[in-house]
Amino acid sequence: MARGFEGEERVGARLHSHAGVEGHAHAEVVQLLRALAEPARLSVVHLLAEAPRRVTDMTAVLGLAQSTVSGHLAVLREAGLVTATPQGRATWYALVDAEVDGLLGAAERVVTRLAAS
Repeated sequence: MARGFEGEERVGARLHSHAGVEGHAHAEVVQLLRALAEPARLSVVHLLAEAPRRVTDMTAVLGLAQSTVSGHLAVLREAGLVTATPQGRATWYALVDAEVDGLLGAAERVVTRLAAS
């Protein structure tokens, strides 16, 4: 296990419990947060929280190129946040866990409170 000062475990390498979740590694949380650390990807997540969508649906709403939306979806899929389900000639994308949108909502509330203080 990674060590810090005088035998102390490095916080980033330690497994710990938080909010009722047992033994998660910080590296996994970092991967999730990195996938969300882009404004257009946040918009994609908000859209997918409403309903599964195709890339063409998202490009129309977001005003982004199809290749851009596809790239953002690839990052979200790699992080395990989004699934892709082929249906005929189309592929439908959906959030794996609706709580991801709740995470974004919590972050937005914190940002609003910090801005007000």
